[in-house]
Amino acid sequence: MGLDFTAIDFETANGFRGSPCSVGLTKVRNGKIVAEASWLMRPPANYDHFDHHNVRIHRITPDDVAGQPRFGDLFPEIGAFIGEDVLVAHNAAFDLGVIRSALEVSGLPGPAYDYVCTVMLSRRCYSLVSNSLPFAAEEAGVPLVNHHDAAEDARACAGILIDIAARNGANSIAELYLSLGLAIPRQPAFDPATGDLSKPSLAAMSGGSGNGAELVRRFQSGWPEEGLNPEPNMDAEPSHPLYAQTVVFTGQLSIARPEAKLRSARCGARTESRVTGRTTVLVVGDGFVASDLRSGRLTGKARRVLELHERGQAIEVLSEGEFLQMVGGDVPQAPTADAGAPWNGVLAPPVSA
Repeated sequence: MGLDFTAIDFETANGFRGSPCSVGLTKVRNGKIVAEASWLMRPPANYDHFDHHNVRIHRITPDDVAGQPRFGDLFPEIGAFIGEDVLVAHNAAFDLGVIRSALEVSGLPGPAYDYVCTVMLSRRCYSLVSNSLPFAAEEAGVPLVNHHDAAEDARACAGILIDIAARNGANSIAELYLSLGLAIPRQPAFDPATGDLSKPSLAAMSGGSGNGAELVRRFQSGWPEEGLNPEPNMDAEPSHPLYAQTVVFTGQLSIARPEAKLRSARCGARTESRVTGRTTVLVVGDGFVASDLRSGRLTGKARRVLELHERGQAIEVLSEGEFLQMVGGDVPQAPTADAGAPWNGVLAPPVSA
């Protein structure tokens, strides 16, 4: 059996992960790209609002998808392209979650998939201060000119896995995972008519994250409240990219730090309030994106992380968008403004993968 898989990347219309508007797929056989496919689509009905932040990132507008089928109508073609392949995605928790949530709110069942997360593999096999797709693709020697074009992102993801397999002398995904002492994770089949819905879908269907309309909250000044550091959930899925990591937060987040810590702990992460020799992940707010690592627009904690990374500590930086994708994706709805109270800040939902 060769290095065979299908890489996948979704772009979403808004902060709810069940709002796909574009997908890219790259099929690999024996370590070579043999086929590619991509589609624009309308997100599921009632979850098809396009948030300005997402449009700014991927440049897909409602007019671009107006004549396209909805995700539920298109999924048979997507599923046929994937076939029985292992699915590979950069932050697979997000892309597999897109499939699940979009099918759930469409009232449709979904198949089981074995899957590979190239964020996890990049973390284990490369030594990068950020394992975001552009950084990992650069390390793999894969051109990525138009990040957030789903077809290009899927192709880059495929290239990362091909490179990691080559570096480990693996001729298949099974060999690669065996060499790394890992088990290939699996998303089970589901049917919203008979089984439990995922938490993001339940929140969306109850109006908790709704259609992803613009999220607004008061401007917060001063030092963010750290809150307690909850005990990690050791029964969480070991394949989750935050499992067994030690996470620290810096900068203003669109959710309170105690809530961010709680979400991390649920995924099996340990949280702390300052960067130390134990830190493995720093989540940066204030609108930070991975490219800021090169421009120098960093907080003091982020600079400390760069110093530790240069000294050999295995530590990486995540944007808040990347973090939110890993822990579920949705920013909680802000409370209604008090009568007469000024509104000073606008924070958008997390960036699509």
